[in-house]
Amino acid sequence: MGFDEARHLLSRATFGAAPNEIRVVAAMGYEAAVDRLLGAWRGDTVTAPPDWALASEEQLGRALCHWWIEEMLATDQPLVERMTLFWHNHFTSSLDKVPAPALYRQNTLFRREAFGNFAWLLKAVARDPAMLIYLDGALSAARQPNENFARELLELFTLGEGHYGEADVRSAARAFVQDSGQKTFLGQTGHFDGDDILDIVLGHPRTAERVCEKLWREFVSLTPDPAEITRLAAILRDGGYEMKPVLRAMFLSPAFRDPANRGTLIKSPVELLVGSVHLLGLPVPDKTPIARMLQDLGQLPFFPPDVRGWPGGESWITTYTLLLRQQVLHRMIEATTVASMDNAMKRPVEGRSLRDAGNEVALGPTLAGIDGAELMRTLLPRQPIDRVDADGTPGAVVAAAMLDPVYQLK
Repeated sequence: MGFDEARHLLSRATFGAAPNEIRVVAAMGYEAAVDRLLGAWRGDTVTAPPDWALASEEQLGRALCHWWIEEMLATDQPLVERMTLFWHNHFTSSLDKVPAPALYRQNTLFRREAFGNFAWLLKAVARDPAMLIYLDGALSAARQPNENFARELLELFTLGEGHYGEADVRSAARAFVQDSGQKTFLGQTGHFDGDDILDIVLGHPRTAERVCEKLWREFVSLTPDPAEITRLAAILRDGGYEMKPVLRAMFLSPAFRDPANRGTLIKSPVELLVGSVHLLGLPVPDKTPIARMLQDLGQLPFFPPDVRGWPGGESWITTYTLLLRQQVLHRMIEATTVASMDNAMKRPVEGRSLRDAGNEVALGPTLAGIDGAELMRTLLPRQPIDRVDADGTPGAVVAAAMLDPVYQLK
């Protein structure tokens, strides 16, 4: 496959790629490249676990957030981190309510099952301390079962609205507190426990369809193709809910590879910032500036807005966040000349455009020595909206391309 298709695959499946990384993949066959992304993955991280000793709860939360940002920047398996983030947004829990050690253990669970087995992951989440705390499961009792987990299980984690009733929520809530009485759930009657409820939900066709719809919106298009969702859901169900085969089928689908689908999704704040730091080769010894930027842009890891998670899609862009994104990118480009993000954050954003100051941009090893045309193809998934002179200095090309609205897309 060529450079542009390799760039598209890496743009959607990772946090973005430098030219040398794109060229390595471009030299492969397409199926071989997808299989490489989905190859054997580790359940551990490159970065060391956070140091929990003698820290306050606030310090623990900050350390946990900074640690995951570091892992996303340092990882040699970025698709695993993308899927860890996907599961974090599917099975949401938040530091607003859950202690940091419990969320760390939940994060390692999501990484271990990044593209493992959804059925196993769903059952693990049902027993996960972070989820029990977040949805008040610890307060649930047989005489008065709490319905929070049962409701979110049906509405958000599996079937979706319109495919269950209030009686189903009540029956599921009873089952999860080990009420041994007879229950009717999704048309079936029996002395169900929590595992029985999960098995019935996993046997419902909507569960696989909903998971595939969310994957499609994350990686392919905001408008799921009904025929493709039916096909992918069958692969997921028939494969016993193994995720790797359905991910492989999605990445190999004609829709994913269609050039018309390039540059049609908006980068999340995490994708924008982590990808930009990676591309520019910026040293970020202190993760505080990145965390602050992510919070301002609306996607600080471990702090989803509510149980529904980040809505994503077009909601990432408003008149406010678009201006803020430009300012953040302005600071990142400026950081190449002032040694670190920390120094760049301490300086006021100058009134002049970095498009006019691109000769001052100091490119790191990931972009050094690359000509203007390849830099543009690396940074932009489609033609820029504003004029970018590919014959300018490399620094000027990078500055202009990153500040073009098209850079916000993937």
